[in-house]
Amino acid sequence: MGTNRRKFLKDAAQLGALSLVPLTSFGNAAPGAPPLKISNPTNIAVDDEAFWKMLRQQFPLQSSKIYFNNGTMGPSPYPVIDAVYQKMLQVDTTADYGGWEESRKLLAHFVHATEDEICLTHNVTEGINIICWGLNLKKGDEILVTNHEHVGGALPWLNRAKVDGLTVNFFELGNDAESTLSNLKKKITSKTKVIAVPHIVCTIGQIQPIKEIIALAKEHNIQVFVDGAHGTGMLDLDLHDLGCDYYASCCHKWLCGPKGTAFLYIKKEALDKVQPYFVGAGSDSGWNIVEPPAPTIKGYANTAHRYDYGTQNGALWIGVNAAIKFFETLTMPVVEARVKYLASHLQKELLKLNSPNLQMLTSEEERSRGAVIAFKLKNMEYAKFQTAAGNAGFRVRVVPENGVNCIRISTHIYNSIEEINRFVALVKEKANE
Repeated sequence: MGTNRRKFLKDAAQLGALSLVPLTSFGNAAPGAPPLKISNPTNIAVDDEAFWKMLRQQFPLQSSKIYFNNGTMGPSPYPVIDAVYQKMLQVDTTADYGGWEESRKLLAHFVHATEDEICLTHNVTEGINIICWGLNLKKGDEILVTNHEHVGGALPWLNRAKVDGLTVNFFELGNDAESTLSNLKKKITSKTKVIAVPHIVCTIGQIQPIKEIIALAKEHNIQVFVDGAHGTGMLDLDLHDLGCDYYASCCHKWLCGPKGTAFLYIKKEALDKVQPYFVGAGSDSGWNIVEPPAPTIKGYANTAHRYDYGTQNGALWIGVNAAIKFFETLTMPVVEARVKYLASHLQKELLKLNSPNLQMLTSEEERSRGAVIAFKLKNMEYAKFQTAAGNAGFRVRVVPENGVNCIRISTHIYNSIEEINRFVALVKEKANE
């Protein structure tokens, strides 16, 4: 037997032995870190770096990297990971299933909606497709989108337009809420039937004036769909107060939940405006195959459950429940204040560099700024900066979408002022090259 073959068999035997070692629970927090217990979250200060450093221990993020890309994927804290593991273990040792039923109720409470208005999905794009294909649109009708769309927010509408002869047009983001509204007003025509906009654009993180957009749309009898990928877990959402007909969001970004979990809000009054095309167990109000007079589906469920169906991954939804409880322990007003504080600090420090090579893209208007800051370095190609940032220990995102070609930094509760200052020092160095 050759040396390589003997080594392969030895390694394979060791791997097999390791696979038999049972996994252990993470418990309620990282090893050596106390569980998250906060008696009075109103006492948490946004600038209490000692507290937020302690909170960082709830996340298993590598200490060798500073993670500034929460806008793509939010790392889960230990209580979420543990909840998923425990539920998976239960399912695979008892063959029980279910466990996702409570998530609809918890999500509804978290975003200030009713349980009947929540549809469980796997990602925001799925929710967009449900609305895009379900609305009663005809050839020649127009959908207005922004010039800062994510591919998942653009392709469904472009695809529907291609199949059914619709028109997709765009309006440009302004530097502030008022100019964005002005740009939108100029694009509305008698053919405009839907305005589909991101709550927070994925490119430069600008918060859109959704309530004003909705008010404007109502004047013209136009429906509004909101891509809320970045809303849940960043902002203290109140979907009833926001007033939109439809809001698609996810649990794996700012809510830091399990990946592949999301939801779609459909205002109860708008349920019958969206035709379900994919249906299954839970979508119906009754059905018949074998009884006379004929096979039929009697009707659809009188809730947004008509748009989700069949078996869900119970472990992932138990993880969503844990994520919601984690953020409710902190309270969303505190979380929103902290992430906006971090982003504001980053933007101000970058602007203080006063470099002719730095172009700030995210609005400086307070109401339009969330937890994402985007900028360009005129003296350096954005992909080259991303490589330099990676080599320096930072995880960032670059934005080639829609020709924006910029650097995007998204900060969350596990980040610190010290990390931001280190990043600003790197930008200063590169801006002066």
